[in-house]
Amino acid sequence: MYVSPTIIDSAETDRGVIQLQKRGNDYEVISNGTFLMATYNGESERLLVNAAIEQASMPKHVLIGGLGVGMSLAETLSYSSIQKVTVIEIEERIIEWNKTYLADFSSQSLQDPRTNIVHADFTKWMYETDETFDAICLDIDNGPDWTVTDSNDALYQKDSLIVLASLLNENGILTFWSASAAPDFVGSLEQLFSRVEVRTVPMERGEPDYVFLASNT
Repeated sequence: MYVSPTIIDSAETDRGVIQLQKRGNDYEVISNGTFLMATYNGESERLLVNAAIEQASMPKHVLIGGLGVGMSLAETLSYSSIQKVTVIEIEERIIEWNKTYLADFSSQSLQDPRTNIVHADFTKWMYETDETFDAICLDIDNGPDWTVTDSNDALYQKDSLIVLASLLNENGILTFWSASAAPDFVGSLEQLFSRVEVRTVPMERGEPDYVFLASNT
């Protein structure tokens, strides 16, 4: 049965209007009228970090691009071996929502002492940081073939992939979330990394979600 959403909060940002709405017991995040994420199905968000952490060599520090509704962060923190999770989120309002409306969906993960939230544009921050990571998990926009914010296209280009590879520690793993198969992007990964995997999470309707893994191990 269709349940119409109730708008909880919205904000005008440099990238347009971002909106939090509630549908039944769940929340949805909408950007410029396009669905971005929700609390009702986090399987692919959890796979994004599971695949990276379980294949990396004794990972301790994980980088997450895109806070979303906090499910990837919560999944990362569920591993006792993880000592620090750095999360880069461009929208300050999403950070605020994760401290309030969305907090229970991520098990209050922003209060975990291992969590380091950075309010920044990942596509710029990645060129400025001097840290390296055991796993890098990116859930930014809707993936390489469907970006709501035009500037996010840069993340999926060759120059950015080279920078991301340089931020990985030895035996590190890089993962990307995507709402579509993005075969050209997979081809770009295969040109730069010795091992590339594609995993899918079936959806009740439409195309599955995808997680792309890349490493040089």
